[in-house]
Amino acid sequence: QVQLVESGGGWVQAGGSLRLSCVASGRIIFSFNAMGWYRQAPGKQRELVADISRGGGSRNYADSVKGRFTISRDNAKNTVFLQMNSLNAEDTAVYYCNTGMYTSGRYVSSNYWGQGTQVTVSS
Repeated sequence: QVQLVESGGGWVQAGGSLRLSCVASGRIIFSFNAMGWYRQAPGKQRELVADISRGGGSRNYADSVKGRFTISRDNAKNTVFLQMNSLNAEDTAVYYCNTGMYTSGRYVSSNYWGQGTQVTVSS
């Protein structure tokens, strides 16, 4: 089994910043896995926000967060981060991290998910 634990969510005013963290443990060689951050807003489907390759050299972002969010990882600490700047009300959602892989250049999620961390942006 793989455990993913997210933290760092909270309430912030529009224009503010938050940094999310996700620590992986269990039956995983963290550095062998691409990682992704997803979010799910009320009444909406879960969407991929950002993903990062095993070594961190390749990063991809949803158009809605480009230039505002930065994904990074620390393989020595089995941790992936999501730095979120210039937050707005549309960023309000539960944020989840995920292990995955790239297939034909696209990030594909595994079945391992954390419990999520709530981000609420007040306008």
